[in-house]
Parts: sequence; C-alpha cells; structure tokens
Amino acid sequence: MAQLTDDCFAFGGPLMTIEDAARLMAARVNQADGAELCPLHACEGRILAADLLAPLPLPPFRNSAVDGYAVRFSDLNPDGESTLPVVGRVAAGDAAAFSAQGAAIRVFTGAPMPPDADTVFMQEDVVLTERQVRLPAGLRNGANMRPAGEDVAPGAVALTAGTRLGPQHLAMAAALGRTFLDVRPRLQVGVFSTGDELTEPGAALGPAAIHDSNRAMLLALVARAGADAVDLGIIRDARGELAARLKEAARQCDLVLTSGGVSTGEEDHVKPAVESIGSLVFWRIAIKPGRPVAMGVIDGAAFVGLPGNPVAVYVTFAFVVRPLLARMSGATWREPRRMPVIAAFSYSKKAGRREYVRVSLSQRADGLFEATKHPRDGAGVLSSLTETDGLLELGDHVTLLSAGDRAGFIAYGDLA
Repeated sequence: MAQLTDDCFAFGGPLMTIEDAARLMAARVNQADGAELCPLHACEGRILAADLLAPLPLPPFRNSAVDGYAVRFSDLNPDGESTLPVVGRVAAGDAAAFSAQGAAIRVFTGAPMPPDADTVFMQEDVVLTERQVRLPAGLRNGANMRPAGEDVAPGAVALTAGTRLGPQHLAMAAALGRTFLDVRPRLQVGVFSTGDELTEPGAALGPAAIHDSNRAMLLALVARAGADAVDLGIIRDARGELAARLKEAARQCDLVLTSGGVSTGEEDHVKPAVESIGSLVFWRIAIKPGRPVAMGVIDGAAFVGLPGNPVAVYVTFAFVVRPLLARMSGATWREPRRMPVIAAFSYSKKAGRREYVRVSLSQRADGLFEATKHPRDGAGVLSSLTETDGLLELGDHVTLLSAGDRAGFIAYGDLA
C-alpha cells in the first residue's frame, strides 16, 4: 500500500487550478511500490511496473509484406520491363531455401525472404506466363519487404513502465514471446456513502428517502480507472460510527472515497469524523460543476470527499481523483483529449474557473462537429449526463462563448 504523510495534501493558496492539483499530487503523493507477475491473458487494464525490453527483433526475420514475387533488384532492367523465370515458391512458415539470382520466387505475405532477394512485386502488378513473370519498371529497391527489427529492434524499449495495458500492448508482449508481465499491485479503493436519507437501490423508499446513486457511479468509475473497487455500503449520520468505519476502511484500502457530507453544516459529520482520526484539508479547485474537495490522510491511506451532487461527483472524479489514482498506481497520467468543435449556443461564465458544459454532438453538412448544450444544467440533473456525449471545456479566462465559437470537447469515454 502507498503510505502517505499527513500533510501531503496541504495547500495554502486561495484557489487551485486543475493543473495545480495535478502538479501537487505528482510532487507529494507516493506511488505504490512493488510488482507482481501477472499472466498475459489477465494483464488488460494493469499498470506495467518496468520497461519491457525486446529480447528479439520484431519481426524476427526479413519477410514479404504482400503476396507476390521476390527478386534481386540488381537483376532488374533499369530501362524498362523485366522478365524472369519463376524457380520456387515460399509460403508463410516455409524455409526460404531458394536463390533469387537471375530469377523470381513466388512468395506470400509473411513468408521469409530468400536470402539474396531484396524486393517484392505485388502479384496484381505483374503478368504471369508459363514459368515466367513479366515485371513492370519503376519499383524501388526494397519495396514490399519488411526487414528484421523494422517494428522493434532487439534491446529496445517495447513498452514503457507506467503504461496502462490494453489489448494492443498485450499483442506486443505476446509477439515478443512473453507469457507473464511485471505489473503494479492493484490499488484498493473503498467507496461509501453517508446520509440517513439514502436507501439501497431496489429497497422501498420512505417519504424523505432517495436511492443511493453516487456510490454506483463511483464504484464503476474506480473500476474503469484500473483499481479494485471495494463497496463499503451506506454509513448513517453518526460521527462515532463514521470514524470507526473510516479507520477500518483505511486499514484495507489505499484510498477511501465518498461523496457528500463533508461540508460544515450541523448534519455534515464526515469532516469531524475524519479530523478525529486523521488529517483533512479542503482544496478550493476552480472548476464548475464542483466545489471544495476534501483531501485527507487516515493512517497513511488517502481520503477524498467529493461533492454530493452527481454531476459534480462525475466532474471532480474525472479531474481530481483520476490523476490521483494514476499517481498512486504508478501509471503515466495523460490529460484527456480535447477535440475542437463548434458551439451551437451562447454561454457566459465567470473568469478564474474552468467550466464543463454537458453537450451533445452532431455532424454538420460541412463535416464539422457542432455541440449543443443540454437544456437542464443543474449539478443534480443525472439526465444531463445520460443524454449527452461529453463535456465542453471553457478555459479559466473565458467569460463568453458565442454561437459559432470553437471550444474543446471531451468525450465521456476519455474520462473513464
């Protein structure tokens, strides 16, 4: 587990940008150490613990990139067509035992090149006659031939430490002959909800009760971030019980995560409960939707208290918790991609904060994408997440977005 110091989240500034938050976490939050061998088939989503060096060249031998005819470039007529006898045939998996001196060898995609051949004509570009092939002029030396090590040279870094492994990375490891990889241990992230008004989904609702939706969303977001999500259930508004449950969660989890209940009202018991067993500070992050995020440490485990409204939970998880999880897990953090789109609406905002507007995309006749704002934009409106495609990012210094202006769009798929 990553053991954090009590003051690692301390911040003295009045307002923190998203970039400030990421830099502070990168500087002060320790990565989980250690590694474990994981079978290749189970490595999807895991974090690579050490650079993967290529033990062999990829491809391991020269081979044909197409179905066609392998020749020596020096045997071709430099002034026009060439006609060469076909003296052999090499398929993928065969040994290239033929010499191409003064001749052509029939080859197929992936087949090893004859030792003295260096160029391949595509079969659709030639004319085949009885035991001969007529080759057009103009092909360059080395065409349609893959040299050994063209993809990855032996000893080169094929995959870098910190990579979150996807199917394409597993293909690379398999091509290099690996059956196991060294990966970081999965972070254990506990997720709980607090509040006497909360009821489990599926249970009957009382007159002033609501179903607990934030926890379901956070558990899914944690899992998508590559950590093990630990469901800690609902904790009632009792300070002593909260403190005890938090302390117990900190023993088994690297991060304890909650939403709501961290303000300073009479019924907000999370703040004093955390302060009684650990440290707690509030980060005033300049984003909307969102509000101060509680960051703390309990017995070396991180604690994050997010806002209570579901849209604010989603946004603050995306831009605060995800980089924290990346840092703690040893993953390389990459900012989500911003795609330039055209706004189909006007919008005003305050300077000095980043705003994320929920929008739907449509493609115009000219091929450009246009963003339309959801009609209901309250931080508690769940349908504004389910009925849109992503977030339009309005920078800290922007005060007015006019219809026709360009802005950066972030798809929900790039935030999880």
